Amino acid sequence: MNAITGGTARHAVVIGAGPGGLATAMLLRASGARVTVLEQSDRVGGRTAGFTQDGFTFDYGPTFYLYPQVLRDIFATCGYDLDAEVDLKRLDPMYRLQFDDGNTFDATADVERLKAEVARISPEDVPKVEHYLNENLAKFDRFVPILQRPFLGLSDLMRTDMLRALPKLRPWSTVDADLKRWFKHPDLRLAFSFQSKYLGMSPFKCPSLFTILAHVEYGYGVFHPIGGCNAIPRAMARVATEMGVDIRLSEPAEEIVFEGRKARAVRTPRETLAADAVVVNGDFSSTVPKLIPNRLRRRWTDARIDRKKFSCSTFMLYLGIEGRYDDMQHHTIFLSDDYLENIREIDAGLAPEKPTIYVQNASVTDPTLAPEGHSTLYVLVPTGNLEGGVDWETLAPIYREKVLDRLSRLSGHDIRPRIRTERMITPADWKAQMGIFRGATFNLAHNLGQMLHFRPRNRFEDVDGVYLTGGGTHPGSGLPTIFESARIASRLAANDIGLEYPETGATPATYKEAAE
Repeated sequence: MNAITGGTARHAVVIGAGPGGLATAMLLRASGARVTVLEQSDRVGGRTAGFTQDGFTFDYGPTFYLYPQVLRDIFATCGYDLDAEVDLKRLDPMYRLQFDDGNTFDATADVERLKAEVARISPEDVPKVEHYLNENLAKFDRFVPILQRPFLGLSDLMRTDMLRALPKLRPWSTVDADLKRWFKHPDLRLAFSFQSKYLGMSPFKCPSLFTILAHVEYGYGVFHPIGGCNAIPRAMARVATEMGVDIRLSEPAEEIVFEGRKARAVRTPRETLAADAVVVNGDFSSTVPKLIPNRLRRRWTDARIDRKKFSCSTFMLYLGIEGRYDDMQHHTIFLSDDYLENIREIDAGLAPEKPTIYVQNASVTDPTLAPEGHSTLYVLVPTGNLEGGVDWETLAPIYREKVLDRLSRLSGHDIRPRIRTERMITPADWKAQMGIFRGATFNLAHNLGQMLHFRPRNRFEDVDGVYLTGGGTHPGSGLPTIFESARIASRLAANDIGLEYPETGATPATYKEAAE
């Protein structure tokens, strides 16, 4: 074994420089810890990283940025201003839904314009719009405090705030069933349930408490960071480095070293780093089995992980286009004409025959992403994960043609002749290139049996000294919830190793001086 290097200050090692890992590193540094971040890739961001190809810049994963207040609070706690580090543009409309018959629905936070959109589809549903929004505001206010605290045992499910919230949250219902209380027209129920896709779930299975995502959109807006969502982890890494965090790219963690059940160090190809706390930010179901021996895991054994339910996957096309599509919104979702069958095929692990297609045409907002007079198109198709056994090596070129045919028909643009550069990612590629278990891009499914106490805990319950952040732990997937997981994990770790978790912002000079 390599010699263990360390020091006298409390040392936290964060494995993975995704958004959750970077936020945790910032907060632990603000707590006074010495922090090292180990990242196997040559860039920060994980699934939120970006890439540039032939002058075109793309996000690999997330393109919707919701509820920036969580990250604003994290930056402020560390003495920084998120809006000075990342240029956030609020989108209006937030996105367009296009049905197979050509009808559209533009989602907007302007209530009067939203009512007009509803009236075009179903005038009788207009009176319910404000009631629905107010209901979700009340639900949001009840549920957010629950998402912001750890669930470390069964007793946490019986706390007063949880019991009081249950009647409002209606967790026994689904998103679609809950929406039937408000809207009669099926197209409107689809329009107001689209948000379940942020979790990689269908509205017919997603617990109804997640209608709060509608309030996150309509109450707080949808944002585009200039440069793409990858600008967020890049800014976090820049700030973390200024604070004195040691971010090591292309240096993977090979093993967490234990004494009994207590994590003591992390081994890399270069050295073994002594650690008072170890934070794991990789894809939970693929990373934890590699780093923590199965014999030490009592609850989250390999066999148990294999039995869990996982989210859907995605088929991706990243297209650099000559010309612009100024008639296409920044975000457009082209819905399948048979949405129920589309969901059934995804749940069966298949590639849908008539897929729903999401397209980001970010160049209408952000000129930095493409050469002048050109555009980037980010094309995402929800598919089954790898449990379905699809041979993606064979299917991928065929499915590309199917997707481009459908996209050209629905958008009214023949896209193929304008493609100047292209990259494709299949569910198999998500596993091979990004280490995503079963290619399930939204991690463990968000059903009731895999949430709160039933999700892997932020203070990992199987061993001592290990903490979890990211979409595979509580509270779940999506950037705002991942940032909440970072706040929970960093607070637990700081308290456990005898540090004072910061409740108010310091000044950047505090960390610069400490780093010198």
